[in-house]
Amino acid sequence: MEHRQLGNTNIQVSLICLGTMTWGEQNTEAEAHQQMDAALEAGVNFMDVAEMYPVPPKANTQGRTETYIGTWLAARKNRDQVILATKVAGPDSVLSWIRGSERRLDRKNIEQALNDSLKRLQTDYIDLYQLHWPDRETNFFGQLGYVHYPDDQSVLIAETLAVLGDLAKAGKIRHIGLSNETPWGTMQYLNLAAQNGLPRVVSIQNPYSLLNRSFEVGLAEIAIREQCGLLAYSPLAFGVLTGKYCGGAKPPDGRVTMYQRFSRYSNPQSMAAAEKYVALARRHGLSPAQMALAYINHQPFVTANIIGATTMAQLTENIESIHVTLSAEVLAEIEAIHQIHTYPAP
Repeated sequence: MEHRQLGNTNIQVSLICLGTMTWGEQNTEAEAHQQMDAALEAGVNFMDVAEMYPVPPKANTQGRTETYIGTWLAARKNRDQVILATKVAGPDSVLSWIRGSERRLDRKNIEQALNDSLKRLQTDYIDLYQLHWPDRETNFFGQLGYVHYPDDQSVLIAETLAVLGDLAKAGKIRHIGLSNETPWGTMQYLNLAAQNGLPRVVSIQNPYSLLNRSFEVGLAEIAIREQCGLLAYSPLAFGVLTGKYCGGAKPPDGRVTMYQRFSRYSNPQSMAAAEKYVALARRHGLSPAQMALAYINHQPFVTANIIGATTMAQLTENIESIHVTLSAEVLAEIEAIHQIHTYPAP
């Protein structure tokens, strides 16, 4: 397993990060434990979760994923072998069961969220604590274009950073990261940290796949120059890039089939692009899933590739993508498809 430096820290994380958001919805506690055992055995030391998980979010399941990880850590007594990342939810008009309607990235909310996560995870510290999405109104979660809201009353980034700084001093978190953030927001966090002696963000977790390469436009340079690498999520576009939905197939256990909220991955333009990428992989004797993951693994701005699986076979195939090197010919053909289908799944 290849390991990469997490930001400017002394932490080395596995290139493959184990995503967990199906645990508690599509996967049982026993299956979650089995996945963690297998991943750790394969050299994966990095695991990512969120207080909101599992997905799709529901009031009666919220926090269940962290709970499953906590019971595994308690049973295996291996906390020192795992780099554990979780996230605090930002403002949202739907998730009212998470700290009510006044959920912001302020002191009250962040402290409560972190303490609740620590309890569920059965640990006294988080290696990487991430802001799941911005407090302000901006473009994320499938929105490419920015719309300005002049009356936006968001929590100041400096205030959020100050809270995280206090929590770091208290030993509850080691490092902080962003998620679903923009170039402007990322640079604000970096500059304010430098100006005020506050914790420096060490990573940004945004979507990145063959169906959504928007990270390359404004954030890739920041990731490299500022040592704030990408933790790529949805690298297989919820399984669309595996080919299992090609030809109009609708596997009953597939997330895109089961949950309409993920329609951006199954819109006509996404499916048209996926058909071409899958055909390309098969023409070169590659697993479509491994080709899609290998493309991400070899990007210089990527710190870790967050894979998710509902079966052990999927988990094994995804982890083994680290052994796949794409030829110049394959890379050229990927670029040719990208020129036609640039951002089909924003």
